[in-house]
Amino acid sequence: MVRAAGSVVEHVADIALLLEGTYPYVRGGVSSWVHQIINGLPEFTFAVIFIGGQKEMYGPAQYQFPPNVRHVETHYLLHRSSLAKPHARKGSRQPFKEMEELHATMRQPGKLAEGKMIDAFARLGSKGGISQEDFLYSEASWDYITRQYKERCTEPSFVDYFWAIRAMHTPLFVLADIAAGLPPVRAVHAISTGYAGLLGAMIRLRRNIPFVLTEHGIYTKERKIDLAQATWIHDHNDDVCNTLHDEMGYIRGLWIRFYEQLGRMAYAQASPIISLYEGNRLRQVADGAAPEKTRVITNGINVERYRGALEKRPENIPPVLGLVGRVVPIKDIKTFIRALRMLVKERPDAQGWIVGPEDEDPSYVNECKELAESLGLKDHLRFMGFQNMLEILPQLGLMVLTSISEALPLVILEAFASGVPCLATDVGSCRELIEGAAEQDRALGAAGSVVHIADPEGTAKAALELLNNSEKWRAAQQAGLARVKRYYDDQLMFSSYREVYSGALGVPRHPAVAN
Repeated sequence: MVRAAGSVVEHVADIALLLEGTYPYVRGGVSSWVHQIINGLPEFTFAVIFIGGQKEMYGPAQYQFPPNVRHVETHYLLHRSSLAKPHARKGSRQPFKEMEELHATMRQPGKLAEGKMIDAFARLGSKGGISQEDFLYSEASWDYITRQYKERCTEPSFVDYFWAIRAMHTPLFVLADIAAGLPPVRAVHAISTGYAGLLGAMIRLRRNIPFVLTEHGIYTKERKIDLAQATWIHDHNDDVCNTLHDEMGYIRGLWIRFYEQLGRMAYAQASPIISLYEGNRLRQVADGAAPEKTRVITNGINVERYRGALEKRPENIPPVLGLVGRVVPIKDIKTFIRALRMLVKERPDAQGWIVGPEDEDPSYVNECKELAESLGLKDHLRFMGFQNMLEILPQLGLMVLTSISEALPLVILEAFASGVPCLATDVGSCRELIEGAAEQDRALGAAGSVVHIADPEGTAKAALELLNNSEKWRAAQQAGLARVKRYYDDQLMFSSYREVYSGALGVPRHPAVAN
């Protein structure tokens, strides 16, 4: 218990983890990392604050909470609110004037989200700010939206523009409610920018408590990829809109600027701002993070946990390519499938295993299965869903990642610890993991191969070179084992986050607790 403003406040937890679309309902690299951090730092207590889209998008929790998780909340940004029946209302015009200034700032690339803009978001739903009822139903809101549409662009249609503005801003009121209702905690830690990062900034402003930010991938970059592929946005060709960046259409550009600004707002309030490798740290700085607040903490794994998988490896190299990850477009499963088809022509015994959840994007899963069938891979490709990795890894000859975006994939480290060389696209830290970062690291040798994005032919060729050359394969295996033991042990990661949390909480550094 701590004393604040003359009263006694009992905190429900030391750290509130702000989690967007990940732990505990979705399995994947980020969720595994969160569970790892909670288990690895038992001296700290945690509150888990999950924010998702719609309730029907998620099933039951996929993880059992450790005893140091003391509080759990689940919120859905697209949940139909229990507002009163819609009715005409004038609404206050001053908050909308401030919102207009906010959007004017958002249209200026590189301008930092400070002052009135942050204050406007922090006051959503409270006195002096825009209420959700005013935003949805008021004359002031209608006047604001129609004026913005007339001034900025006559395409897309007003209907598309209106609903885009609604979809963009409605979740912010949910975040404001979460920030207002969160029980007392000593610090918050968002595991992305975006909505989780904005929630962290809101809580920081409302309560004046430390806000730590960790980005695995760069959220804004990944949302740009999603928006580029989105079919729910209808682009219109119009010279009036030709000033928008990336030639992506007005609505796409609107969403991109929105996510960019959410990132800047999180960067403005968070300290420290953590990334997994130097390339992403530089990207954060380019996107508006103050360099002096940034730092790198790499992922790590319990190498000893994979000793059994290493010992189970057969003497011969299995002709099995494993892709471990969610079956979603950003993992580019289709390139893996096409590469397998090319590999099978040279190695008829080759197999491809896709190991990971299939519930996130059912239509994409169906496309992948139809592609595999059309390429005649019925006897060579397996969609295996979620599996016990300690049983899968000894059966693989190569771990393959064909992703178009990654940060520092835990699955590569797990493969190394199990004696499996890796083949990955040149995204995120994959090249550093496979070829080494610093000079001493690179001296260990290559632990596999790096290939171009969306290059099935190059992927198949690299896989064939490793599978058919046992000497090269075993050298890659030894390089991976040495690299993961020396640079990516989880105790190094735990020590770094122990320091971060102790600093945020203003307490002496906790000693490590023996397992």
